[in-house]
Amino acid sequence: MRYDSAPDRRRSILDAVEEAGFVSVTELTRRLGVSDMTVRRDLRKLAESGGVRIVHGGVSALRPALHSPEFTGRADENADAKRAIGEAAVRGLPATGTVAVDAGTTTYAAVQALADDFRGTLVTHSVPVMQLALTRDLGRVVGLGGELLAESQAFVGPRTVEATAGLRVGTLLLGAAAADERGIYVSTDNERPTKLALMDIAERVVLLVDATKFSAPAPVLLCAWDRITEVVTDTTPPPALTERLQAAGTRVRLAR
Repeated sequence: MRYDSAPDRRRSILDAVEEAGFVSVTELTRRLGVSDMTVRRDLRKLAESGGVRIVHGGVSALRPALHSPEFTGRADENADAKRAIGEAAVRGLPATGTVAVDAGTTTYAAVQALADDFRGTLVTHSVPVMQLALTRDLGRVVGLGGELLAESQAFVGPRTVEATAGLRVGTLLLGAAAADERGIYVSTDNERPTKLALMDIAERVVLLVDATKFSAPAPVLLCAWDRITEVVTDTTPPPALTERLQAAGTRVRLAR
């Protein structure tokens, strides 16, 4: 959407910064449909009025956000694909359902895409997801505590796994670092137990990955494809992987 009115643009910038804590100039240019020069002029005006703080590469909130600029930076990568995947993933979810949300920027995009009238329960170990759900008043939030992993902005470890005991969810929105014919992968062993615990309490496991994950390197095998109910992605997986998904009975849904 193009914002030709300066007040509308600046209000949109303030909303984005309040939600994310940091937004890059590149992302604002894309969102607002205006030039880099126009965005920078708006940022100067907002900074002069005391609404935001200009930092290298973008703008930050005056009050610190719960999630870091690093998380926001990763969210900006392939942002259009993640947005489309998130919207497709939540399409059809019941407004009063129980949904577990894994850590990651693509799963975060799915929570962003939830309708304002969602009044279900979100179960998550992701700090950004907790913050967003509370900001938007999205139903109930069950937070899984533990040790905070700075890189993923999520709680992990034995206490996080223990917190899943006795819980049940209809759908898990799962993230991953990579995927191939063998299965799906994560970057570190620290993440694996929490993801597996979330999978164990879910009736449906929906993997959210963009096309870059089909060729990305990641060292730790999380699981084989028979644990995954559905994959939501932005492009058709490579032929060998498509064949493996069909053999495993894993449905593929393309986000348009």
